Amino acid sequence: MDFSLSQEQEMFREYVRKYLTDMEQMKVARDYIDNKIEQVKTVLSELHELGCTQLNIPEQYDGMGLGKLDLVPIMEEMGRALVPGLHLETSAFAVPIIEQFGTTEQKVMYLPQIASGEASFTIAWLEPGRSYKQQGIQVKATLINETVVINGVKTQVPDVELAQYLVVPVLINDEVTVVIVDKSTSGITLRDQKGFDETRKLTEVTFDNVEIPVHQIIGPIGDGWGIIQEGLLSYNAALSSVAVGAMEHIVEMASEYAKIREQFGNPIGRFQAIKHRLADMKLDLETARSLSYYANWALETASEDRIEAICSARIFATQSFIRLSAQNIQIHGGIGFTEEIDCHLFVKRARFYENYLGSIEQYYEQAIESLNWEVSEKSIEKETILSTQ
Repeated sequence: MDFSLSQEQEMFREYVRKYLTDMEQMKVARDYIDNKIEQVKTVLSELHELGCTQLNIPEQYDGMGLGKLDLVPIMEEMGRALVPGLHLETSAFAVPIIEQFGTTEQKVMYLPQIASGEASFTIAWLEPGRSYKQQGIQVKATLINETVVINGVKTQVPDVELAQYLVVPVLINDEVTVVIVDKSTSGITLRDQKGFDETRKLTEVTFDNVEIPVHQIIGPIGDGWGIIQEGLLSYNAALSSVAVGAMEHIVEMASEYAKIREQFGNPIGRFQAIKHRLADMKLDLETARSLSYYANWALETASEDRIEAICSARIFATQSFIRLSAQNIQIHGGIGFTEEIDCHLFVKRARFYENYLGSIEQYYEQAIESLNWEVSEKSIEKETILSTQ
């Protein structure tokens, strides 16, 4: 089984890497932290012009009609530079569910907008005091004739400022249903929230009798949980690629610093402790890369083991990302804790992904279920406790 990227995929990667290098790589993330939103939007717009948002959209909707594996090098480059924005939520979550479950009218409306870079999607899922499990979805919507009326609060919604649409799971007749809501719809109130990862800005979204047309429901009413799970498979496969790109950058940073930082008259890279740590980091990186490639291949080919493959890739890539970013700070020593060096940005992004759209514990459970093993009763009890808060 050959997982190496094709010549075309490598060429596309080089285009994106060259552009982000010209943009000084991490400067885009730092501009976002400094609230230089227009500069960030310009960079994202130029990435759209390179074709990053068109890759996995069918040709009849102005896309390139390529597969999920073609997203791998792009997501790795996005992760490498910690590019802020909604490329994961849009290309790896919204596009797959619209393409798979949307009506023809929905595809005609949304997919060309994404392909042209006019529209991005964020996911308004988490609710105050609840989790990313099915029981955590409690915001209710009422169906009145041809209108859906939504009331409730979603919290920690990422990068709303860069989004035009929200993907919102709600309860209609006590069944999970997915709707798409235009951010500018009357009745929506936004409130900024603080987060430890400044490259992902969080917002609380309040729906107060928000009315949307019934044709903005994705799939049948009550099928929302299954639709979300399908979207998460694409999302997590792409997320593992993002983590691999970030880890590759971390290993390079640590290796370069070990060559120039001297102790006792020698570069610290000559000491066995640093050599072993760098070797372990490289081993984690290549293992995560292999799992990521296989997960994306399993997704594209609809392999029977795709769920466990994708969950395994998400778990290992997320945990390795956290571990490598922490070790990078250790190798840099005291300077690694300062704002001037990029080390802390990778730690914060790694911790953000740890529990975003599902915890590591949840994905262990999902992998176990897909293998027909028994799920621990403790996790069920924990969700019950959370849902009563």
